[in-house]
Amino acid sequence: MFKELDPLLHSQLRLAVMSLLIGVEEADFVFLKEKTGATSGNLSVQIDKLNEAGYISVTKTFKGKMPCTICKITKNGILAFDNYVKALQGYINKN
Repeated sequence: MFKELDPLLHSQLRLAVMSLLIGVEEADFVFLKEKTGATSGNLSVQIDKLNEAGYISVTKTFKGKMPCTICKITKNGILAFDNYVKALQGYINKN
């Protein structure tokens, strides 16, 4: 039987953000935007969804007069990402 895929992580951009965050301690908005190729508006919406789900934490600060958004994956986010990857592996390994 196939496991259900987490619909929050099944979005291409949210999955990309989570994939980037799983490998770093934290990342700022500009880094995520550059790596994903997303527009600022779309990335902002997807970060908010991941934050609301408790998959990432978001800290908003300033560097001088410029706003700076820092994202970090949470323990719940790591667990959700691991479960998503395992579910995908189940799809791949089915004969």
